[in-house]
Amino acid sequence: MTIAGAAEELIAGIGSDYDRTKAVQEFDDSKIGVKGLVDSGLIKIPRFFIHPLENRPKASDSSNTHHQVPIIDLEGIKGDRRSDIIDEIRTASETWGFFQMVNHGIPIQVLDEMIEGIRSFNEQPNEVKMEFYSRDPKRRVKFSTNFDLFRSRAANWRDSLLCVFNGLDPEELPPLCREIIINYAKHIKRLGDTVFELLSESIGLGPDYLKRIECQESLVMVSHYYPTCPEPELTLGTSKHTDSAFLNILLQDHIGGLQVLHQQCWVNVPPLRGALVVNIGDILQLITNDKLKSVKHRVLASHVGPRVSVASFFVGSSEEKPYGPIKELLCDENPPLYREALVQDIRAYFFAEGLDGKPALDYYKL
Repeated sequence: MTIAGAAEELIAGIGSDYDRTKAVQEFDDSKIGVKGLVDSGLIKIPRFFIHPLENRPKASDSSNTHHQVPIIDLEGIKGDRRSDIIDEIRTASETWGFFQMVNHGIPIQVLDEMIEGIRSFNEQPNEVKMEFYSRDPKRRVKFSTNFDLFRSRAANWRDSLLCVFNGLDPEELPPLCREIIINYAKHIKRLGDTVFELLSESIGLGPDYLKRIECQESLVMVSHYYPTCPEPELTLGTSKHTDSAFLNILLQDHIGGLQVLHQQCWVNVPPLRGALVVNIGDILQLITNDKLKSVKHRVLASHVGPRVSVASFFVGSSEEKPYGPIKELLCDENPPLYREALVQDIRAYFFAEGLDGKPALDYYKL
């Protein structure tokens, strides 16, 4: 069957005899991704991409100008400005859980090459990308659409390339962007070390504390490609969620669409040339006993695109090491709020629940 024919079948059958399970399975079996649907010329999105009315973005969600995600300049980090930068990171991490970094040390050329590399991968012929399409949890490099496609209430309008760097053979990476990904990962790991030092100091601990407990030990990179959407008002690029990692450093292109939930309002995280977005993950909130906040965020679908972003998740030690609230932060007035948990269990809970499921932290509260 042609791609166009497959797309027509996916959007057909909107009556009571609609078989969602069958439609989702046929889409996944096609291995064409969301971009393949767009390339087929469809003008209506498949029904399983349509989100419940209460979850869809409202016009007012994109017009909030009362709040602005903090922008932190890292220039002078090794000099007199270090204490000021730490204070800014503390405030942003406690009140927003999100901030943008500028003058972080990664050349703009490296950022641009990474965005272009992921764009080029997704815009290859389908038969090339299909070689990487998989839902095998053991594969360290795989291309797919929605890790929770078969569990979520509605699918998100994006395709993703996942790279697990722990134990990765570089030959597993797509040839087209292999060297670009390897180079970008080296820069991100170095920057991650710096950010964890600053976060460690921001909570009153030594600069190497979070590193010693292996918060930055493993890197998982998920690169998203959000094609143009014919009906963006009916779906989302990414559903609202918190991240199950310790920390995420996000690179986004110029399109926009990322929003963070702050004081019950959706606030845009506007693209800023050369900037990287940092957000606190669930495990970092757990070990800091709610001092640092892991907050909900989402990505809107759009008529404009494609949008490209690269999320670099620091997921901690791969060993069976339990993490609980840091004892140095606890006292009679600040008792532990969470029980100890294994990173692999927290992440397994997240993947089992999917993006629109119950937050993992709720499960581990005392």
